[in-house]
Amino acid sequence: MSRQHQAPFEFAGTFVPAGRAAVVELSVPPLVTGARVSLPVRVFHGRHDGPVVWVSAAIHGDEISGVEIIRRVSARLAPRQLRGTVLSVPIVNVHGFLSGDRYLPDRRDLNRSFPGSTKGSLASRVAASFMREIVARSDVGIDLHTGSDHRSNLAQLRGDFDDPRTRELAQAFGAPLMLHAGLRDGSLRAAATDAGVTVLLYEGGEAWRFDEDAIAVGTSGTLRVLATLGMIAADDAPGSSQPLEARSSSWVRARRSGIALMSVTLGERVTRGQHLAVIHDSLGRKLSRASAQSDGVVIGLTQHPLVHQGDALVHIATIESEATP
Repeated sequence: MSRQHQAPFEFAGTFVPAGRAAVVELSVPPLVTGARVSLPVRVFHGRHDGPVVWVSAAIHGDEISGVEIIRRVSARLAPRQLRGTVLSVPIVNVHGFLSGDRYLPDRRDLNRSFPGSTKGSLASRVAASFMREIVARSDVGIDLHTGSDHRSNLAQLRGDFDDPRTRELAQAFGAPLMLHAGLRDGSLRAAATDAGVTVLLYEGGEAWRFDEDAIAVGTSGTLRVLATLGMIAADDAPGSSQPLEARSSSWVRARRSGIALMSVTLGERVTRGQHLAVIHDSLGRKLSRASAQSDGVVIGLTQHPLVHQGDALVHIATIESEATP
């Protein structure tokens, strides 16, 4: 006997029939010119009942790799075979994306503005709309990020992996690294967790750059999570390797200002005391060296050769073990 089709999915006043996809535009505050701006959401409403999952990117306007991840994931979704509903939100910070800026025009960080308020700042209003229309409808969220300020990140998941449900989905995602991370006040992950939603935060690549490795990991990982939730067939999700797990990490910082020459790469294992970088002045005189303060794996690197004293150079995670179920 075939399963009964589920009812249409109501989203922001639009009813999406089972087995169909639709683009719905959420209203956000207009530009200073008065031009209207909308936050586009693509709703994939499966023919059969199942979880509701959001996948979001560009909560910081310069983080474009997630936009490409969502494009690739969306191309693999067939609503007639889908169980449940996927809310695809490729550009959360539309204002920052349009202006080429990480932040909103009010200079606030959208990912420190949740859960927001309908009567607050621009950032607070966008956050409140996302919470009301997206988070409140979802069981699981996947939030896609990249490194910031000329820094690149190894593909990794961050979250509370002591929570069994989060751990199960993180292992299904299969990023090279699972980094235990506490909740930050004002973040989307913190607000959604408080609302009872299981959230995976993915980091990979660099702002304003398409990093193919990070995009590939994010795409396949998202598909594996959907398969684990029973929303798509397991055959539609590529396999993964066992991730490493870390509970702590730290940045090695520049001891002098100058021009940095890096000698390590993302994903490289390092040992305490290992040479990481050397800093010269503009005349070629060596000013200082940077060395690893502990054993671990390089999970973040500056991509900017001009550094000031105190700038972050190399991010090292202390590995506990391979992640276990």
